[in-house]
Amino acid sequence: MNSTKKTGMKARGRRVAVIGALGLASVTLAAAPAFAKGAVDITAPHTAHVGKTITVKAHGGDDSAGYLHQLCLEENGFGEGWHQENCSAAVKGDARVTAHGTSARRGKLKFRAVLYGLTSTHDQNPVRLHASDVVTVNVR
Repeated sequence: MNSTKKTGMKARGRRVAVIGALGLASVTLAAAPAFAKGAVDITAPHTAHVGKTITVKAHGGDDSAGYLHQLCLEENGFGEGWHQENCSAAVKGDARVTAHGTSARRGKLKFRAVLYGLTSTHDQNPVRLHASDVVTVNVR
């Protein structure tokens, strides 16, 4: 009987230790800071014809507290490098922007959307939060 009693006590002690470790881990994870989540989506046609209107739309946001958001559409085409086409107003929550334009020649135009965080509507130093994937429009 003595050997059975000792084995039972060891097993119970192990269970108590495991339960205590799991409880401590759950408290530690609950106290860890939450990370802000955000995303930017962009839509554009796959192909367009020379001289016809190309419409590019984007929307995005970030749940960072205290930030205003501004969403900008950027274009890269014909060796010009990335430059801003259009930007939304500074808003809280999701931002949306649309750009309409035409291409005078054939080739590939690349677009991306960039979400900036602002501390005020007149912030001179916006912080880049997220960027969308690059979409390519083949102009024929």
